[in-house]
Amino acid sequence: MNSMTLVKIATKSIRKNKMRTLLTMLGIIIGVAAVLVMVAIGLGAREQIASQINGLGTNLIVVTPGSSNRGGVSGGAGSFNRLSIDDWEKIQNESLTISGSSPVVITRTQAVGGQGNWRTMINGVTADYPLIRNWRVSSGSFFDEADLRQIRKVAVIGATVAENLFPGEDPVGQQIRLRDVPFQIIGVLEEKGQTAEGTNQDDVIIAPWTTVQTRLSGWNFIAQILVSTPTPSAIPAAQEEIRLIMRESHNLASYDDDDFTIRNQSDLADAAQGTTEVMSLLLAAIASISLLVGGIGIMNIMLVSVTERTREIGIRMAVGARGGDVLTQFLVEAIVMSLLGGALGVLIGYAATRIVHNATGWSTAISPGTVVVALVFSAAVGIFFGFYPAKKAAALNPIEALRYE
Repeated sequence: MNSMTLVKIATKSIRKNKMRTLLTMLGIIIGVAAVLVMVAIGLGAREQIASQINGLGTNLIVVTPGSSNRGGVSGGAGSFNRLSIDDWEKIQNESLTISGSSPVVITRTQAVGGQGNWRTMINGVTADYPLIRNWRVSSGSFFDEADLRQIRKVAVIGATVAENLFPGEDPVGQQIRLRDVPFQIIGVLEEKGQTAEGTNQDDVIIAPWTTVQTRLSGWNFIAQILVSTPTPSAIPAAQEEIRLIMRESHNLASYDDDDFTIRNQSDLADAAQGTTEVMSLLLAAIASISLLVGGIGIMNIMLVSVTERTREIGIRMAVGARGGDVLTQFLVEAIVMSLLGGALGVLIGYAATRIVHNATGWSTAISPGTVVVALVFSAAVGIFFGFYPAKKAAALNPIEALRYE
């Protein structure tokens, strides 16, 4: 008996009891749909995180204070601050592998001007900052080296600050006060959105680091150093070079641990995506329980089918069908039922994914590979749970089967 004939017989048998078949396939349908939705949300989250990490800058390397080992205890990044302007100047002057660098002097204060006030973060940086962060201005211009040298009170504001202080108008050329120090707005940054951690990147004011340190912060230590490389392939060499420069700057002996942390975009992406992957796997595992339940349902209904069709099996064997033929027939029925359930589950899963995206705004992504895996898995469920009933049908004694009432 060829494959097409087996499929036709299986389809005909399934169609005899449409409602029972649909209820049997329900577990497979729900399982495949749920897994598809969970995987789509997970893939969408990963793509969104990757986009956000790439939006942090061009071939970005971040140097932060901390990660010192004291008394056998690792403090972690940011726990012990020895990062200074001298460290940045040493990297800027001695590194041969970087294309740009900037210290980041951070402080928070109330910005007053325009139509109100807004508490926000002030970042003191260099003129290389737009290149490092791949962040252009949508209006006006960025400050230059002359502004840094002359400690000018100029600022470039983020889209969120502009929206709250100057709603509906162009703030370029206007003034704001930061801790009673007047700053002239010379530019507005393009909208960046949130980071992978949920921080609003547009809620910021950028100014020359010389001005922020002398007029607003007063701290000798800085929050971080941002560095960019010409190409992604240059990142590992630049990281090692920066590490050696930093160790020399901090007078660390060969047996001393680093008292700073160096990370690149890949490190940041891995850290952000680790939690997402674990959560996606957990949700997919929970959704897979429906597939298990669906498989058990298929096995039960196939056992019922074997009982109902005992005389039919006896007749087939009496006219020459072998046990292997009967086993194959029932196995094909289970597979066809599972594939139909899987196909319906894919359609429902796709529709549910669109609903989730439209209702919540979450990023979702369904890859062709996911659909193929879902269908293959549903077929595998049919084979696994359909084998026992099929084997039981093939093992029937033809004479006893013919006598069955």
